[in-house]
Amino acid sequence: MDDSMSYKLTDKMRDLVKDNSALILVMGRFGISLGFGDKSVREVCRMHHVNENTFLEVVNFVSSKDYNYESVSLPSLIGYLKQAHEYYLDFNLPNIRRKLIEAIDCSGTDELAMLILKFYDEYVTEVRKHMEYENDVVFSYVEQLSQGFLNRNFTISNFAGKHTPIGYKLKELKDIIIRYYPEKNNYQLNQVLLEIILSEQDLTSHCMIEDKLFVPAVKLIEQQLKKSGQIQYTDETDGENIEKDKLEVLSEREKDIIICVAKGMNNKEIADYLYLSVHTVTTHRRNISNKLQIHTTAGLIIYAIANKLVNIEEIQK
Repeated sequence: MDDSMSYKLTDKMRDLVKDNSALILVMGRFGISLGFGDKSVREVCRMHHVNENTFLEVVNFVSSKDYNYESVSLPSLIGYLKQAHEYYLDFNLPNIRRKLIEAIDCSGTDELAMLILKFYDEYVTEVRKHMEYENDVVFSYVEQLSQGFLNRNFTISNFAGKHTPIGYKLKELKDIIIRYYPEKNNYQLNQVLLEIILSEQDLTSHCMIEDKLFVPAVKLIEQQLKKSGQIQYTDETDGENIEKDKLEVLSEREKDIIICVAKGMNNKEIADYLYLSVHTVTTHRRNISNKLQIHTTAGLIIYAIANKLVNIEEIQK
């Protein structure tokens, strides 16, 4: 396939993967499974109920080919971005942490190893905060936008102005390990380093999709809505409930932690059960308290029962 040409809907899906194996991750986030034989991009997308134009623009962008953000369906792109966030937070980053622990001495006697793990845990906390903000605030704003509502206090430019890359710290971690961790013939460490490098590249590409496809597409919708003259404002319809609703938005990870608290686990037990650091669990619990304005274990247990996160039989006596 000609490297200079953008992919087309009539191209065979297997040829795209042959050109760029990173597209396997892209397909997975769109809900496209392997085993598509000689089917075209259009045929595979329709078979999996995926917006074909959005898929095409994402794969062209990831493959450094010409793309057109105006062809993107925002609901489809948001679905893709949410799936990417789930992949990073619930699979990729926890998996790297487990392999990192296996590769370096985290028994407590190796101070450098503990500092490396601390660096990684702090990075994951930063990534989680970054992605949960997008899930809870930015994507919710765009969903309201698609219903004809603007917000006087927020536009996509507010997000774009403070949207920072999140892959570069993995490069720092890789450099620290390579330069300062004196481990010989450690195949496990070499393997996790490779995964860190690939994750850095993938996260960088993910942020670029948000900057170059998502943000311009949202700006276009904002402009079209303003030109239509039929504008409604969420701050007029929602009033004081906006802040209250925002406080009560919990991520899936925060719900998991509340369930563990309700079952009687302490922070260390929660960390072990969810493959997190104690520091990360503590940070989540602080965020939960701020969102719910509930500051006691008993209060969280009541919240968990009232919201059907657990039933009474599951709670340890």
